[in-house]
Amino acid sequence: MTDRMVQCALLKEELPGLLYQTYPGELGKRIYENISQPAWQKWMAHQTMLINEHRLSPIKPADRKFIEEEMEKFLFGEGSEKPDGYVPEGNQ
Repeated sequence: MTDRMVQCALLKEELPGLLYQTYPGELGKRIYENISQPAWQKWMAHQTMLINEHRLSPIKPADRKFIEEEMEKFLFGEGSEKPDGYVPEGNQ
């Protein structure tokens, strides 16, 4: 089986696309059609950092809304900012 290729909106090159729609709805369809596997992995790492640093709970509607807004900015917009004072592990 060959990988489905996409012109990645984040990384600006043709790369293997996602194997399935990873997020529901229209945003999920847009991600599936325009985001590569490596870009999705970058988002997953960034999302984990956001959840940990902001102490978010994906079961809370307000937190889910924030995560979705940051996902759209990260993948398609101006980028998602790291929280103020964020220091990556190992750099403390």
